[in-house]
Amino acid sequence: MKKTNEYFMDLAYELARKGKNKTSPNPSVGAVVVKSGKIIGKGYHKKAGSSHAEIAAIEEAGSKAKGAVLYITLEPCAHFGRTGPCVDTIIKSGIKKVVVGMIDPNPLVNGRGIAKLKEYGIDVEVGFLEDKLKKLNEVFIKYITKGMPFVTVKVAQSLDGKIATKTGDSKWITSDKSRAYAHRIRAEYDAIMVGVNTVLRDNPKLESWFSKKHPIKVIADSHLSTPENASLFSGNSPVIIATIPEVSGQETDNRNILAQKSKILEVKEKSGEVNLKDMLKKLAKMEITNIIVEGGGTLIGSLFDERLVDKVMFFVSPKIVGGKESLSSVMGKGVARIDNAVKINNVTIRHFGEDILIEGDVR
Repeated sequence: MKKTNEYFMDLAYELARKGKNKTSPNPSVGAVVVKSGKIIGKGYHKKAGSSHAEIAAIEEAGSKAKGAVLYITLEPCAHFGRTGPCVDTIIKSGIKKVVVGMIDPNPLVNGRGIAKLKEYGIDVEVGFLEDKLKKLNEVFIKYITKGMPFVTVKVAQSLDGKIATKTGDSKWITSDKSRAYAHRIRAEYDAIMVGVNTVLRDNPKLESWFSKKHPIKVIADSHLSTPENASLFSGNSPVIIATIPEVSGQETDNRNILAQKSKILEVKEKSGEVNLKDMLKKLAKMEITNIIVEGGGTLIGSLFDERLVDKVMFFVSPKIVGGKESLSSVMGKGVARIDNAVKINNVTIRHFGEDILIEGDVR
């Protein structure tokens, strides 16, 4: 069987997947060096600051790289970042051809790497498995092009959309299996965010049970109501409290106390509350590329109102809570017409015991 460009790019893609959720704020990238139809070097980007995929692959190939073909999932960089320009290493290696999966959306690269390779007489082909590669790096693409984190909303609700009863009782709506999986995926995110009402009602720790990596904790708290003894201050992961500029002076004492336990992030206000778009932009400047939002209904509803959500994960338990005073998973203003409802695409359904997990992309 003849091994095509797609064949070798798929191998590079599988290598790139090994670095998924480990390279923030960089993309996941894989590379293979091929000569006479055989792989002589391979590599992937393991974490920010470490060798890029093409450098690892070329180093493994050594002197055999001369005259070979490099397959790489993302255009090689041509600028200085945490590491030097990768195109320089490719040129020096004697690689004769580079096959690129997709052009780097980073404005600092975006075609410049390909142009420099061609300038030095290296043959370049572009555009293989682009849909798969864009999905793999959807977080990086949004972060680098929009200057905002990729936002996933995760909800655990009853069949009728409730996250707590009218008395505020919420433990536990979903099963042990659902909660265990939810804890595992926390480690895939740079940050986990909740609104202050969730802190006051549930006093969560916001950590991952099964990983040494714990996301940064972000609290949307317009009036600095977070208690100084809240459980989220336990553990080693940093806490960021996003709030609006002080107005009355009544918050000074609590601001000073909380500033000793967390980073107070002042953002613009919107109708007396945290301006969510401004908050996300400022979090992105802190190299937070993706966030999982776990409550409550007011914060989640506001994120949907402003079309700031990229992905949803709804765990649904076959229970009916009822009651107009019970807390709903998505509140906010909502839409006036069904035609304007937020649409979810690429929907998948998984089972966790009696619960189901509905996942999809917001487009």
